Order: sequence, then C-alpha cells, then structure tokens
Amino acid sequence: MCGINGVIHSSPISIDRLKSQLTSMNDLIFHRGPDEDGVYLDLNDTSSVGMSMRRLSIIDLTTGKQPMHSANNNISIVFNGEIYNYKALKSELEQQGVVFKTTSDTEVILKLYEIEGPSSFKKLDGMFAFSIHDKLKNKVFITRDFFGEKPLYYTKTDNTFIYASELKSLVKQLQKKPDISNIGLNLYFRLTYIPAPHTIYENVYKLKANHYIEYDIINNTFVIEKIGDLNALNNKDISFNSAKTEINQLVRQSVESRSVSDVPLGTFLSGGVDSSIVSLCLSQMTNKKIDTFSIGFEKATFDETDKSRVVANLINSNHHEFIINEKDLENNVDDILLNFDEPFADSSALPTYLVSNKTRDFVKVALTGDGGDEVFAGYNKHYMGKLNDKYTSLVPKFAHKGVSTIISPFLKTKDDKRGKRFKINRLLKAIDYSGEFYWNIISLAFTDNEKEQLFLNHRLESNIFKSYKESIKIEKPSSITDFREVDRHLSLEGDMLVKVDRTSMLNSLECRAPFLNKQLWEYTNSLPENYLMKGWSKKHILKEAFKKEFPEGFLEKSKQGFGVPVGDWLRSSLKKELESYIDKKYLESQNIFNLDFIIPMVKNHLSGKEDNTMRVWTFYCFQKWYLNTYALV
Repeated sequence: MCGINGVIHSSPISIDRLKSQLTSMNDLIFHRGPDEDGVYLDLNDTSSVGMSMRRLSIIDLTTGKQPMHSANNNISIVFNGEIYNYKALKSELEQQGVVFKTTSDTEVILKLYEIEGPSSFKKLDGMFAFSIHDKLKNKVFITRDFFGEKPLYYTKTDNTFIYASELKSLVKQLQKKPDISNIGLNLYFRLTYIPAPHTIYENVYKLKANHYIEYDIINNTFVIEKIGDLNALNNKDISFNSAKTEINQLVRQSVESRSVSDVPLGTFLSGGVDSSIVSLCLSQMTNKKIDTFSIGFEKATFDETDKSRVVANLINSNHHEFIINEKDLENNVDDILLNFDEPFADSSALPTYLVSNKTRDFVKVALTGDGGDEVFAGYNKHYMGKLNDKYTSLVPKFAHKGVSTIISPFLKTKDDKRGKRFKINRLLKAIDYSGEFYWNIISLAFTDNEKEQLFLNHRLESNIFKSYKESIKIEKPSSITDFREVDRHLSLEGDMLVKVDRTSMLNSLECRAPFLNKQLWEYTNSLPENYLMKGWSKKHILKEAFKKEFPEGFLEKSKQGFGVPVGDWLRSSLKKELESYIDKKYLESQNIFNLDFIIPMVKNHLSGKEDNTMRVWTFYCFQKWYLNTYALV
C-alpha cells in the first residue's frame, strides 16, 4: 500500500528538474507511505519519463522495494495497492518456468505484464493503481482497479502528462492555477462529491475505475481502455438455499484472501450487518483473538456502540471502543476535509478518520464492511426506488404537487436527527414521473431546482448525469440491479471509497473491503433480485447466509449508519466560521452563488428555524476547500 506519482515530458529536461518534481510530489503524500520511497528516471534526447512512489510496507517487508524492474531493465513499475490473488497467479507463472526474486505482489504484476501485456490486468483481484514504463514499446500504462478503491488523477498540458494518487501532488506541478470546472461544481452540489472522470478542476481528471491509460511517449498522445467486462453469469433458477450457501462461502473466501499480511491487522466493527460478518469470519480463521475497533458519539441518537459490543463479546475479540465529541471535531476538521484536495461533504469522513487514527496505534491493516450495501442491496434508497414506482402508480402526476404541499410542512425538522420525517421528506422531494427518481435520490445535497436557485447563471450546467447514463447504459434506473450499477459507478467510486482511502491513508492505515470482490459482485448480479431484497428486507440473502452465527434477530436490527451530528456542530463550534462564508462581499468576489438564496438558507439553519444540515454542510465544505486550497494554488 502506498501512493504513486508520474511525469512524462515530450521533450528532454534535466535530470535534476525531473527528480525535483517527483521528490516534491512524493513529499506531499508522505502519509500514504512513510516506510520508504523510490524514484525512477528515464531520460533521452526526445522525452523524459519519471515515476515515483511512497510505500507502506504490508507484504514482503524486506524485498518488495520499488520501483521494480524486469531482468533486462526494459520494464519498470510503481504500484499502489494489494493484489489478493497474487500467490495463485505466481504459482501459475512458476509452472510456466518464470523465476521470481521476491515474494511481493508487485513482481507478479510485472512478470504477468512481460508475458501478456496489458491484457493481464484483468487477471488481478485487488485494489490498485500502478504505472508501467515499457521502454521497447515507448509507452506508459497507468491502471486503476475494478471498483476504484485506489485513486488516480491525471492531466495533460501541451508538453507534459502528470498523474498522481492525490490531487495535491498533481496540482502543485501546474504552472498556473486551474479554473474551477463547472461540471465538477454542479456534480458536487448535487451529490456532495465528484465521481470520476471529473474533478473540481478544469482539465484535471480521475481515471475511471476498471480502466487504464495507454500513453504513447513518441507521439505525446494517449487512449483510455477498459480493463475488462463483468462476466454474465446466470443463476436465476438456483434455489435460495443453494445460493445462500454459495454466498456464505464466497464471503469467507474473500475475507481470507484479504487477510493476507505480514503485519498485524484487525477490523472496523460498527455493529452493522457488514462489519459484523467480516469480523466474525476473520475471528473464525484464526485461533488468536482478533482486534476490533469501533467509534461512538456523545449524542445518544448517533451512538450505536451497544451493537458492536454484542459482536465483540460473541467473537471474543480484543475490542477497542472510542467515544468522540465536538472537541474531537474541532481539533481535526481542517486536516480531515482539506486532505481530500477538492470539496467533499460526506460527514462520515470525520468518524472514519478518527477510528482510523485510533486503530493505527494497534494495527497497520483493517478490514471493513464497505461495499456490502452496494453488493447486496442494503441502502434505504434501494427500496425507495420501489416506493417511487408504487407511489407514482397510485398518485397521478397532477395530484403530486398538492400532496407535497399538504405533507411538506409536517416533515420539516429543526435539528439534525435524520429520522423518519427526514427520510420521508427526502423521498417526497425525489419522486419523479419521468424515470429520474434514482438520479434524484442519490443527490444528497441540492435538487436540480434548488441548484438553479443556488448558482449564478454562468455557473449552471444542465443534464450533468448524461454522460453517466450513456457510459453505464442506464437512462432510467428501475430495478435493484440498475440501482446497484449506478451506485458502483457514482457513489461507491466517488464517495465511499474516496472517504475510506483518504481518511485511512492520512493515518498510514491500510483498509481492505472483502465485499468489494468482483467475483462476489458478478455472483449477486446473477441472482433473482428478490434474493437480495425480499419485500422491504434489505441484504436478505447475506443476512440469511449468516444469521445462525448471531443472536436471534440481531442482523435484522436497524442501523443508523456512520453519521455525525454536523448540523448541530454548524450551529455551535463551527458557527463563527460558517458565518464568515456568507459575508456578502466575500460571496460577491467568488461570483458563484446567488446571494438571495444561499444567505437565507444558511441563516435559517443557524437560527434553528429549519434543519438544512445536508445543504449547509455541503456549502461549508466547499468554502473551506475554496479558501484553504483553491485560493492558495
């Protein structure tokens, strides 16, 4: 686990300049790999290629140093991530006569590429971003894993191509500050994050998950190719019991493959279905006590540590429980939010950072339950999709406005509880008769109509989801499979995995997600949808596959989610800072927002007149980024 950087110049430059660039980029991501670093330089009369990395040593602590080179030195690699099936791949290569010098997964990637070229990338099961320089082909290949667990940013100017694991390394190498991307801006204020391929900056992009860049050094051009497609399995006729048994085995196999480590590891244990199952499986694979870590909150409505204690007692783990309060936020909010390098408003990043920070005192690797909701259909928004179909079939379109007018006043809340009224209000605002419902329900901040009031005209972008609809070939999501596929490309890649990667790596902690396994995704995709969601029971088959292992009814208990009461904090410890962001002169200088909309919205929240937590927090996170990052670029 580490971070990578790279620079390709289409003209010769001095070795000192190239090395200085890479060293500077490496220094900015020291937290991703404090154990060691490495730099690769290849300069000639026509071009210059530089690659660098910072390493957090997890596997092959002694001989896994990077950059790594082929025996003839024609092929070199820098690698960020873990390949979970590397031992099986290595065994296959050894049977073909391939000789290895190390026990690292990095060398397996290198040897595979030597034999099969970029088509070998689809064989890799893991989380990764790596770059390979092939001198004979005069090309650089830059890849990103199937789900997008590991980040990769890139940009191209007239003479230079730059790529990096984090935006900060890339942006600092640009000669002038990039403009704010209108598409990125509009995506952020609808979703609270910016999914690939966009960023907040114009002409700076994220490499999409399951893709690689093939950069032609001679011609100074590149193409982006997909690594591989999903296998179209068909288990529609399989019995529920048979599928349940298979799910149990696949989950256990994935936990086992993701527990390979030469350093201590534990699990994040929230007490929810996913983290509980991962912790259970890991505990049953060893005769030693495992370490489990959970975080709670002083505000009772957000604290669920009682659930994690039940599981910890069940599996007899060394359980570590940390309770956080507003003071913890005050001390860490800047470090957490600014490390994303672009606006990011998932408030669960705050506790994820804090549990990572505490966990790193005990272990170097943590298994998480991330991805379970996407793989097994576990979100409220999934059954909200079914509710939208039911509602629109019963309530005519012309009557919906009247229903909303009558019900909405009763759904308003004044504090940040996110209970039933919050959820019903969110559903009602997303109701759509033209097939846009799911695009609305994933928009956690501002609706399309609200966005039109939020921005000045020159900042508005319409139809911002068009490219996603085209790339995933889902115009109007209507099934559980559709919903999950939209999640995989947007909220999983752009939100969930970004949150976990940045907050854990800021603490030099590696997080692994057993549910994010391509084989598991393909298998659940092949099942009847009612195996995943039966009636209103979410993650039905996963719960059934493991329910005998837990106390009766435990896996059916409702789970709050990893939320924090930021709405309250915006009215207290963060109030003074938030008020500075709605200063009229400051907003006019930005030339982004409609003052007649944004100022009253923030003031109504601060006064307690209404709860605008999601929208105000999104605005707050943008302004923090703008002042502390963008204004300083």
